Amino acid sequence: IFEHFYGISGSTDMVAYIIGAVQLVLVLAFLAGIKKRITYGIIFIMHGLSTLSSYNQYIDGFNNLLFFTAWPMWAACFALYLLRDQDVKYTVK
Repeated sequence: IFEHFYGISGSTDMVAYIIGAVQLVLVLAFLAGIKKRITYGIIFIMHGLSTLSSYNQYIDGFNNLLFFTAWPMWAACFALYLLRDQDVKYTVK
C-alpha cells in the first residue's frame, strides 16, 4: 500500500505501525487542542502530503472519486489552522 499511494518502497510492517502510532498521537493532540500552532500545522502538512502524493489516483478520476474529497478536507485543515485561536470549545487549556 505504501508503494501504491505514497511512493514509499521497501517499508516493513513495523515502520507502518510506528508511523500510525505517531499519527494517532498527533490526531489526539489535535482533537484535544493541545499546542494548536504545532498540531494544527502538522495535521495540515500531513493531509497535504497524503493528498498530493496520491496524484496518480486523480488521473483515473472516475474509478477513484473518493480521492477528490481530500481537497476540500485539506482546505478545511488550512482554515482550522488560520482560525486556531478562535477554536476554544472542548479544548485543553
